Amino acid sequence: MNPAQRIVVAGGGTAGWMAAAAIAHTMGETVELTLVESDAIGTVGVGESTIPPLATFNRVIGVKEADFMRATSATFKLGIWFEGWRTGEPNDRYFHSFGLTGRDHWSAGFQHFWLHGREKGHGEPYDDYCLELMAARAGKFAHLPDNRMNYAYQLDATAYGRFLRGLAEKNGARRIEGKIAKVQLDGESGDIAALMLESGERIEGDLFLDCTGFRALLIEQALHAGFDDWTHWLPCDAAIAIQTDSVHAAPPYTRAMAHDAGWQWRIPLQHRTGNGLVYCSRYLSRDDALERIRGNIEGAAITEPNFLRFTTGARRRQWYRNCIAIGLSGGFMEPLESTSIHLIQRAVLRLIRMMPAGRVSERDIAEFNDQQRIDMEQIRDFLILHYKATDRSDSAFWRHCAAMEIPETLAHKIDLFRETGRVFRRNEELFAENSWVQVMMGQGIVPQHYHPIAAKLGDAELDRLLSGLRENVSRTVGSLPAHAEYVARYCAAKTPDAV
Repeated sequence: MNPAQRIVVAGGGTAGWMAAAAIAHTMGETVELTLVESDAIGTVGVGESTIPPLATFNRVIGVKEADFMRATSATFKLGIWFEGWRTGEPNDRYFHSFGLTGRDHWSAGFQHFWLHGREKGHGEPYDDYCLELMAARAGKFAHLPDNRMNYAYQLDATAYGRFLRGLAEKNGARRIEGKIAKVQLDGESGDIAALMLESGERIEGDLFLDCTGFRALLIEQALHAGFDDWTHWLPCDAAIAIQTDSVHAAPPYTRAMAHDAGWQWRIPLQHRTGNGLVYCSRYLSRDDALERIRGNIEGAAITEPNFLRFTTGARRRQWYRNCIAIGLSGGFMEPLESTSIHLIQRAVLRLIRMMPAGRVSERDIAEFNDQQRIDMEQIRDFLILHYKATDRSDSAFWRHCAAMEIPETLAHKIDLFRETGRVFRRNEELFAENSWVQVMMGQGIVPQHYHPIAAKLGDAELDRLLSGLRENVSRTVGSLPAHAEYVARYCAAKTPDAV
């Protein structure tokens, strides 16, 4: 490898600065890192809800949690309330938490013991055995010893990018202001040789990271890596985002509220709330969508509506030649389970593990693409589950979702759980057994059978197990402070975040 391999990041925003911050912190002086972005080009900047691995990413790059949360006006997140996804009735809601439910046995998950308990007259809901879920319902949060509370963040994604920029530049990353006018290819190899800016400046590099968002300026417009469209499974293709003043103390969860052509998010930060309406343009017009979200927000709007169009799917080759797609340039998953920032994180850390020591290895490229593809297909299946497993028939949109063909991988997972209560996690899959169980049961899929090991427990032993688990959760939740109070003490933002 050259004494300083030249890495060029095309585009800033969350993706660009996550990549730059992690590479600068990890690789240090072994690389020459340049990021090109233009203040004149806006970013999507609506990815405000995250999942637990972001805490690990922040620790890896040396971020102090309280500092990061103050800078991004962040709150804690214990999961997502899904409202209206199964029947559309007023009491139709369930919670997908980040924690574990009950206590698993090595041979079978806790759901098998809970199902056996139901047959024996234990009527308490599955929710009562999950600490994170019950804490969220009570509006409480605190860091617990031994990391016993699993959590993520609700944050200002634009502010997170600014925060990471400071870290990256401190560790040697160089930022160049300018618009990319042309991607120059090497005539012999077909690799990217340089970025030509509108100013005439030429930025050469050995490895290029495409963080240009939906434009995919390098990976697609220049290299034509190809794209697989998944809208036949995930038909929503548009969104409108609006930020509003906070009118309530921030709860430790995100809300995902289904409507007749998609769903709406509500994400509470310290000083404002993020709102968005996700919809399928075949079933709802832009004007009607705007009217709908304006009628379903709390607090005064503090931004103009941000209109987004997207195609759910994945780039066929996310590493192609000497270019790696990071973030939206590599594909898009609608924000239903808050996976956008996580996919950035996975790509960045995966790239660092496979950083070329000189010439790019075709085996590294193949492995990277395979792992990225598996990640995105597994997340895709989990998102499709929310739409497919529904009893709603009140609109053309939901009738389409209930009737659509689904990937065989998802069909197998649903059928296996319905028949046996089993869920298996494969290839470091992002969503673990408890996530699948909570969502499948929340959407109305109840197992017909459970593992026979659960029946080995006698009545008294089963009573002790279930009551002990519930009492431990209840006792712990009762000792926790209110979430908003804890945030105010731990990481209160000094001033309301800029808009």
